[in-house]
Amino acid sequence: LAGAMIELTSAEKREWRMLSLVEQLAGKYDYVLIDCPPSLGLLTLNALCAADYVLIPLQCEYLALEGLAQLKGTIDRVQQQFNSRLSILGVVMTMYDGRTNLAQQVVEEVRRYFPQRIFNTLIPRSVRVSEAPSYGQLIAEYDPQSRAGLAYAQLGQEMLRRIGKKVAA
Repeated sequence: LAGAMIELTSAEKREWRMLSLVEQLAGKYDYVLIDCPPSLGLLTLNALCAADYVLIPLQCEYLALEGLAQLKGTIDRVQQQFNSRLSILGVVMTMYDGRTNLAQQVVEEVRRYFPQRIFNTLIPRSVRVSEAPSYGQLIAEYDPQSRAGLAYAQLGQEMLRRIGKKVAA
């Protein structure tokens, strides 16, 4: 990724490189998910220019809240200057531990800030999610029946409903 950043720096139409790659996938996939770092570098800008929607994962911690308003501002600027079709699909709360007041307070604060955009699905804090990559697997492969595995499946269905696709029960 560091090499890609260096190459993009001097590239012509550098904000649009990923869009051309994603367009080549049209017809092969229903959806393309692009995972991005939280910083706004050229890779993230490329992803935002290629995307229709942004899914914002947010840890249930107060420090994560501080960056949410800044991220919203960044998305608004990208939408105005580069990609008018870009919109926020929603905010998904991750590493949720319902036993703590902190997690519950953070979720309520996000509900106040993004009342229509917060997903109902809360992704619980889970050791199983941390273990899965060490086995080269997704949580859906490693332990799909775990609390986190079920929550991610539920989130996927909720995402599809938001973009208007019918979901099998």
